Amino acid sequence: MIEMSGTRIPVPCLLLLILALASFWPVWCEDDVDDSDGDVGGGNQAAAVPIVSSLIYTQISNLTKVYNKDINRELGFCINDVDADVNAAFNFSKNLDFMSNCYKETKDVRQRLCTAAEIKFYFTSFLDTRSAEVQFLKPNRNCNLTSWVPGCEPGWASSVSTDEKVDLKNSKDVPDRTQNSQPCCEGFFCPRGLTCMIPCPLGAYCPRASLNKATGVCDPYQYQIPPGKTNHTCGGADIWAGDTSSEGLFCSAGSYCPSTTKKISCSKGHYCMKGSTKPKACFKLSTCNPKSEIQNLHAFGFMIIGALSFILIIFYNFSDQVITTRYARMAKSREAAAKHARETAHARERWKSAKDVAKTGGLAGLRQFSRTFSRKANNTKQADQSGPSLPHKDPAAEKKKEPNNLTKMMHSIEKDPENQEGFNMQIGDKNIKKQALKAKQLHSRTQIFKYAYGQLEKEKALEQVQQNMTFSGIISMATDEDIKTRPTLEIAFKDLTITLRKKHKHLMRSVTGKLMPGRISAVMGPSGAGKTTFLSAVVGKITGCTITGSILINGQDVSIQCYRKIIGFVPQDDIVHGNLTVEENLRFNARCRLAEDLPKADKVLIIERVIESLGLQGVRDSLVGTVEKRGISGGQRKRVNVGMEMVMEPSLLILDEPTSGLDSSSSNLLLKALRREALEGVNICMVVHQPSYTLYKMFDDLILLAKGGLIVYQGSVKKVEEYFKGLGITVPDRVNPPDHFIDILEGIEKPPEGLTIEQLPVRWMLYNGYPVPPDMMHLCDEAASSSNGTTPPPQPLAGDMWHETRDSSHHNFLASHDLSNRATPGVGRQFRYYLGRTTKQRLREAEVQAADYLILLVAGACLGTLSKTKGDTFGYYGYMYSVIAVSLLCKIAALRSFTSDKLEYWRERSSGISSLAYFLSKDCLDLFNTIIKPLVFLSMFYFFNNPRSTFWENYVVFLCLVYCVTGMAYVFAVCFQPGPAQLWCVLFPVVLTLIANQDADDKVGKYIGRFCYPKWALEAFVTANAQRFSGVWLITRCGALMKLGYDVHDWTRCLLLLLLTGALSRLVAFLCLISLGKK
Repeated sequence: MIEMSGTRIPVPCLLLLILALASFWPVWCEDDVDDSDGDVGGGNQAAAVPIVSSLIYTQISNLTKVYNKDINRELGFCINDVDADVNAAFNFSKNLDFMSNCYKETKDVRQRLCTAAEIKFYFTSFLDTRSAEVQFLKPNRNCNLTSWVPGCEPGWASSVSTDEKVDLKNSKDVPDRTQNSQPCCEGFFCPRGLTCMIPCPLGAYCPRASLNKATGVCDPYQYQIPPGKTNHTCGGADIWAGDTSSEGLFCSAGSYCPSTTKKISCSKGHYCMKGSTKPKACFKLSTCNPKSEIQNLHAFGFMIIGALSFILIIFYNFSDQVITTRYARMAKSREAAAKHARETAHARERWKSAKDVAKTGGLAGLRQFSRTFSRKANNTKQADQSGPSLPHKDPAAEKKKEPNNLTKMMHSIEKDPENQEGFNMQIGDKNIKKQALKAKQLHSRTQIFKYAYGQLEKEKALEQVQQNMTFSGIISMATDEDIKTRPTLEIAFKDLTITLRKKHKHLMRSVTGKLMPGRISAVMGPSGAGKTTFLSAVVGKITGCTITGSILINGQDVSIQCYRKIIGFVPQDDIVHGNLTVEENLRFNARCRLAEDLPKADKVLIIERVIESLGLQGVRDSLVGTVEKRGISGGQRKRVNVGMEMVMEPSLLILDEPTSGLDSSSSNLLLKALRREALEGVNICMVVHQPSYTLYKMFDDLILLAKGGLIVYQGSVKKVEEYFKGLGITVPDRVNPPDHFIDILEGIEKPPEGLTIEQLPVRWMLYNGYPVPPDMMHLCDEAASSSNGTTPPPQPLAGDMWHETRDSSHHNFLASHDLSNRATPGVGRQFRYYLGRTTKQRLREAEVQAADYLILLVAGACLGTLSKTKGDTFGYYGYMYSVIAVSLLCKIAALRSFTSDKLEYWRERSSGISSLAYFLSKDCLDLFNTIIKPLVFLSMFYFFNNPRSTFWENYVVFLCLVYCVTGMAYVFAVCFQPGPAQLWCVLFPVVLTLIANQDADDKVGKYIGRFCYPKWALEAFVTANAQRFSGVWLITRCGALMKLGYDVHDWTRCLLLLLLTGALSRLVAFLCLISLGKK
């Protein structure tokens, strides 16, 4: 390997290239021009130059075809198009003056040209010396310890004797070339230690050197004349190698060299990069002063970012305006529908009164009553508004007045009293089925809202009838009347024991009882009694524990997961999307969890019913709010938390402390809403702390737990005081019964004599005939212990950790048998709902997105300015820093996609909403950032750094890079908490970039680096940039790519690997998402 400018040049590759160049030297040997007798006449020279040029061109063309296969095989990694690269380096057809001048100067050009053997010797010497410099070659036939002619010095060449024939194609023997030493001709370079000349490639400037007396160096080539030889002068160029080693040979920046002997300064409006053969015109709006190396493209960067910002602002404002307008229209339609419903309800009341009159007075009496009632209503309304009675108006004028809506409806009733579907107050109205069919035919927003609010008004009237009615009464009524009830779920548990797997501590013991449909059960007890654990076990959410005993659903031993589509669980914490409005939170849950075939009108009805029953009308369009951004109050947020489960019409509703943080009025409102749910057959169980006496009386059943998870009482609220009175525990006057019982269980109040707190659970077991655990038998009296006998060992529900892992895997990856009889929307439709929701959330986080883009802009400007693209590295270091920066910034930003709403996702997943739809919606929306962020970064980096590769090539690589690192960020976001995930996002790109840049001597590190994404990104960047360096840059390009192990043909492969890594990372993230649960 030849080391040039810090890179080792592949000798076999360069040897082939130079041999191809050397093979056309016989053109000059075999011509008929006689150069042995002095100067060639002007006519002969003029005639010889075109002939020589034509023969050279023909020979190059023929030799290119001959060496194509060899060059492709050996230099394929750095040459994409052999013909194009050879022509860019050695196409001298446009200007052969340097050959003519050398011919006139030396008279024996063919005797001074290097043969194939000398060229081979020159490049193989680098392999042996492994030096970055080329001044020291191995001794050879002409230059050695005993023979060192002036032609051996750098920039000088010698000739063979006149009687010796030189075979330039000879690659084995070096000719004896020591005669007539002269400075190297312009346009050629003569290495130190060789006595022959090689033409300089295009893009090089090879004039005669001049001695700098101050430094003693021959400028511009930086070699010295031999000491003590006063008659020895500076010669020509001495080396063509890498950019650093042969910097003086390259045409300088700010100038262009149309030939290897001519250099012209760049004029204003043009720019000339190092090694240029012609000037390039600057773009409009760019500035190019005289002798400019690059054009100032900063204006284009600012234009791109300005246009992009303008488009994003327009898009944001347009989207916001569309959403605002849509919501305003919905609100207007909703208000109109609510007004119409109230008027309809008023008319219904009048019709009910009129029907009673019609039973006795006939139709005429009905009409008379209607007119009388209307006049009374109008007079009453006017009296309320105007105070004193107004003068009686002319009847004729009264007829001209447009009747109001109530009058129109009443007149319609009078004309056809048998055709008023909505006004019949009979619970068994046959029109209910007709209205259900009609709901499917409603499509416009106005029609749907009218239907929903009309039904709500009817339900309000119906509540008056049902106020004091139990669920059994509703069932009895539904037998004769067409009242809608939900599928019922009865939960029975027997000897339920929950034990922590690692600590072997009992969280609950020997719990037996039932949760009945149509009833509200309250779970109470002191802190640490296992109330939340009990609810979690009922709904199958408990992890890390061993569960023994049995849980039956409707008398069947099946998994509770089979019914999860009709089970609602309200967590203790208010897990609600803070950047959505109240209605948006409720609507999303209704859409995804209600039956797919349920008409849209009925879904709207359910949402409006929940909003109405929970008292959320005033804040329905308000954002719920987050810790950083204030929204609705804590009590309203709690009600939204409950409403998210109510809108899916569950058959079993579990609530964990829903009244915590609520005042008495809000708690009453919530309990009334739950009471209405219970009347429809919903099995409701809730944990409450210190309810007021009014709330306490609204419960149907009470489950009272003692510390250690033991039941003290489970049954009707009406009988709890009677039971405890039998134990000698009476509730003092003006004391809330549950407070008194909990004080006793906490040890604040002492139980009566002869009874201890530990005996209360045992007394309940004995009272119901339940088996008593062996370790609690000592708490029983003799009679009780003899009647109960020994306790049979409980049967385990879940085995050891292996069984739990197996059950967890089955739950996460395999669908449970669905027994809920509810077909919810599929993945495609849920994906659409998720996409709409996530879009709204992102639009409301526009400031965060803008901050991300601003940071990328600053990073692009800094890296573009500080890491200029150098020829010897082809921008490698600038791209390396860019890969690290873009990876780090995009990963940290992508973390928010899954860390910001991880709790909300766990809640939605447990309710049966599709995880795939959730993941795909997040990823699909992140594609917007994947497309925009590379553009934002490049708008600064590209136009400040000015690489030779195109903007499009850089954009495509950055696009694939951002897609790749975003997928990796998903894995970190899913698997770790936000803090550790951010640390991984910072550490990962830095470490992988260091591994990808291991030295070639470290074979293990180099092998591992082949599988690191920074290596693929850097290879794509560098190869795209390196291909724009041609001519004199050819050796530099091949040496740098060889050192880095890059291949210009692997550009597409690198992009595909980045995309594949991004796709695989997303697959891993999704698998982790569905397999890792809440800890």
